[in-house]
Amino acid sequence: MPSVARTLPVTLCLLFTALGAAPRAAADTGAATDWSAAPAGGARPSFYAEGTPGTVLQDTVTVTNSGRAPVVVRFFGTGLRTVFARKAGQGLRVPARTRAEVPFTVTVPTAATPGVRSGAVVVRDARGRTASVPVRLRVGGPVLAALTVEHLAVHAHSMTYDLVNRGTTVLVPTLAVRADGVFGRVLDRAPRTLPVRLSPGARRKLTEPWPGRPALDAVDVRLTVTAQGGAHDTATVSARFVPWPGMAEAGGAALAGAGAVLAVRRRRSRASIGPRGAPVQELPCPEHELTEGVAK
Repeated sequence: MPSVARTLPVTLCLLFTALGAAPRAAADTGAATDWSAAPAGGARPSFYAEGTPGTVLQDTVTVTNSGRAPVVVRFFGTGLRTVFARKAGQGLRVPARTRAEVPFTVTVPTAATPGVRSGAVVVRDARGRTASVPVRLRVGGPVLAALTVEHLAVHAHSMTYDLVNRGTTVLVPTLAVRADGVFGRVLDRAPRTLPVRLSPGARRKLTEPWPGRPALDAVDVRLTVTAQGGAHDTATVSARFVPWPGMAEAGGAALAGAGAVLAVRRRRSRASIGPRGAPVQELPCPEHELTEGVAK
């Protein structure tokens, strides 16, 4: 796009010119039509612009009416925040053998992350025929992939933790889980891709099931999360599984294997990014008080 500005200091105007040697239109409106649309100012196949979040970008679309009768067209934007001159948005009459140049603006979203976004400028006549010209917008800014694993906790039959995207790109994380007990490793899950997409700044609370966990043991649980771009973090928590006192005297055979989880300490790896978790008070967690599931 030929010009870039934070604000538009001038009013958008429409320009009509009689056809001479009109440039070939880039947009195909079908064999039955006698008008076409294309970027102004040369043989460009599409609109292209670059800007940082919050920037307002301006360009011009040309509608060429090569027929013998006037045509009324309207303008729309798809995929991006696009604004046309007021008259053009309400319907623009293009006389026969005339070319109309219609300026428009595209605003880069303030929360946009670095990368390429796509949209289109769409022109439609009264008969419903349309011409679509692609718009490619490259959002500038530093590209940073970073995440943290926070609030790791062990429960009766699961583990819960928070994933936080601390970077500027969308992340699809991969999780690996390991737990070591007094007599050796009790859990070892290979890395797998999680069914979540984390936008920059997003936080997701997730649950990792742990059926068949030890009834009596002291374990160190380690969660390692990685993502594209080199993002990674590790969280570790220690817990003790102990039988309920007096359970055997109660004679409840179905409850004999039940236990409580005592969170004895929580620590994070030195490679972690973000705030450190505060020490957790050692409290019993009766099984009937625990809940499972993903909190969103």
